[in-house]
Amino acid sequence: MKKFIRKTLTFLAVYNTYMMEFRAELILWVLSGSLPIILMGVWMQAAQGGKFGLSSVDFSRYFLTVFVVRQITVAWVIWEFEKEVVEGKLSPRLLQPLDPVWHHVASHLAERVTRIPFTILLIILFFVLYPQAFWLPSFGQVFLFTLAVVLAFILRFVIQYTFAVLAFWTERASALENFWFLFFLFLSGMVAPLNVFPEFVRNIVLFTPFPYLIDFPASILVGLPVDIAQGFLCMIGWIMIFLGANRLLWRAGLKRYSGMGA
Repeated sequence: MKKFIRKTLTFLAVYNTYMMEFRAELILWVLSGSLPIILMGVWMQAAQGGKFGLSSVDFSRYFLTVFVVRQITVAWVIWEFEKEVVEGKLSPRLLQPLDPVWHHVASHLAERVTRIPFTILLIILFFVLYPQAFWLPSFGQVFLFTLAVVLAFILRFVIQYTFAVLAFWTERASALENFWFLFFLFLSGMVAPLNVFPEFVRNIVLFTPFPYLIDFPASILVGLPVDIAQGFLCMIGWIMIFLGANRLLWRAGLKRYSGMGA
């Protein structure tokens, strides 16, 4: 067990060092996820004249939390994996006694650690500019949010990695991710909280994986009404579904990849 932990820490340290080389670019990556902050201003203005059931302060807290969730759950494995398959760089990793996915997992986790300081600075700046939005969630909210955002990252990663495996059949697997992102943008809660959706639409969306990627963890931390038990069960269920599909596609894809002479 100690040997496994030591190898894991070494693996993460290597990728953390690699990510530190791109810390200047990380600032741009963090800022590229600032769409929720822009939308926050729009909804705060709309809340002053509309009847959405949420105040301008509620919207500010929600979209700040959405920004945080996005920083934690963002994934890019599909573009890396697609490049590895198309350029043949996957071949040497298949010779290693380690599933290639763990390279991508370590890369994502190391990037999160490097990203944290920039995210914290932006959060502090937000509360300095808008102190009315400051609040202290309860311990229970923080615990459930942490658990939900970890599962959200796993779900987001597994979904994208499942799409990435399709690179064994097409050189443009990332095109599917771009199509998926259109639904993700509007149904995940990134553009608007699900609480402002019509009830019949919200009831349908809750059976999809989209709201559990952003809206569910964000609502927990802010204190918006959500079904905790149903949310966690749906997240675990979707993770298992995509993980099963991923393993089936992986085995079939490896046969096709080896058939290409890689």
